[in-house]
Amino acid sequence: MSSTHGKIVILASPSGGGKSTMAKKLLNDFDRLKFSVSATTRPPREGEVNGRDYYFMSEKEFQKRVLDQQFLEWEKFYNGTMYGTLKAHVESELKKGYFIMLDVDVLGALNVKKIFGEDALTIFIKPPSMDILEQRLRNRGTESEKSLSVRLERAEKEIKYADKFDLVVVNDKMETAYSEIKKAVRKFISNQ
Repeated sequence: MSSTHGKIVILASPSGGGKSTMAKKLLNDFDRLKFSVSATTRPPREGEVNGRDYYFMSEKEFQKRVLDQQFLEWEKFYNGTMYGTLKAHVESELKKGYFIMLDVDVLGALNVKKIFGEDALTIFIKPPSMDILEQRLRNRGTESEKSLSVRLERAEKEIKYADKFDLVVVNDKMETAYSEIKKAVRKFISNQ
């Protein structure tokens, strides 16, 4: 599948790797880059708006869309919550000439790359070490010991896929890592 207008920038990292921070910075620096709103079965948090933050769906609706192959990628997490990227949303934005940024899990990133090929840039944001990643997750104050353990176990598996990405950036110093990501995205966008 080749898009005639825009392209896709995909950021992936283990939880706590820094992809949300990098995504926000990229969106501020590139006017033609638009964030792809994901679908989820989790309930909205305070202040979240359907269609802006996520497309909130029931599990039944989400599963129907999976069966109808309406997702570019999707995943069910250990707690039962599902997340996915709707094909129609991405294709609509690409036709308008936007570059779409996806902030997805590692396997989802690789699946989207298979579909879009050279029209997708995959960037893996790697933590400097597992110890630092654990400290970042603990500092958030949002993880129980069980969820922390699950996230760290998942991170170890995800890091094994890093070499399948177009670019791997170690997020040791945030500004240095961002500079490398920004340079790659600028080059990718300008090679249209």
